Amino acid sequence: MLIDVHSHIHDKAFDEDRDTILAQMKEEGMMTITVGTDVEESKKAVACAEKYDNVWATVGMHPVDNREEIFDVELYRELLMHEKVVALGECGLDYFRLDEFEGNKDQEVDRQQRLFQEQISLSVETGKPLMLHGRPSKGTMDAYEDMIHMLMRAQDEFGIDAVKGNVHFFVGNIVIAQAFLKLGFTMSFSGIITFAKEYEEVIQSIPIEMLHAETDSPYAAPMPNRGKRNQPSYVQHTVAKIAEIKGLPLEEVKEQLVKNAHRVFGLTS
Repeated sequence: MLIDVHSHIHDKAFDEDRDTILAQMKEEGMMTITVGTDVEESKKAVACAEKYDNVWATVGMHPVDNREEIFDVELYRELLMHEKVVALGECGLDYFRLDEFEGNKDQEVDRQQRLFQEQISLSVETGKPLMLHGRPSKGTMDAYEDMIHMLMRAQDEFGIDAVKGNVHFFVGNIVIAQAFLKLGFTMSFSGIITFAKEYEEVIQSIPIEMLHAETDSPYAAPMPNRGKRNQPSYVQHTVAKIAEIKGLPLEEVKEQLVKNAHRVFGLTS
């Protein structure tokens, strides 16, 4: 069994062959969590999880994918109650394109932080873990640093066990990884680790019990499918690379990553 903890299999990129992909995955004992990024995408994620046995969903509001949407806490609270919804997100902070805001950078940072804080509070209220999105501005760790500070404050207020989750598509350094570990957060790595060497030292520094593999499909396909549409079954390449980097037997890594996904996201099957 393998679990891709972060995909967008509900995305329109899979409209023509979603049934085939998920049927093949089911035969091979593979599952995925499909991730919402705003209200409409979250509803699609839930509908996808309802239709397929080997799919779970998250619901939440991405920091920059839909800047026009106002966070409707009542609507998201209702979506989070669905039995196939296992996390809130993806949510967090994305400072990668702050330069586009010229004189309004502070205003955009404030908007993102207020949105993130609302979702942290809803995660605590509902008991659903956070699926975090963090993307720093080039050459910095700024978005991660601000996320860590906000999560630390939340844990001080609500307790460490109440503020929990996973940092998706992790691209931070060892210092940032250790800070998230101190908060009790896991980190998931995508297919880029199959061709980008700079994450190997970070992966080596993270205990296997605190790691996940993901695809973020249809984006970021791993080797040997780089440049093509990604899909959840390609998580096997990321899992194999984690095993190689950690110097552990592949079957041992597969088993541990499945255990991690069940523990963090409360998966029921």
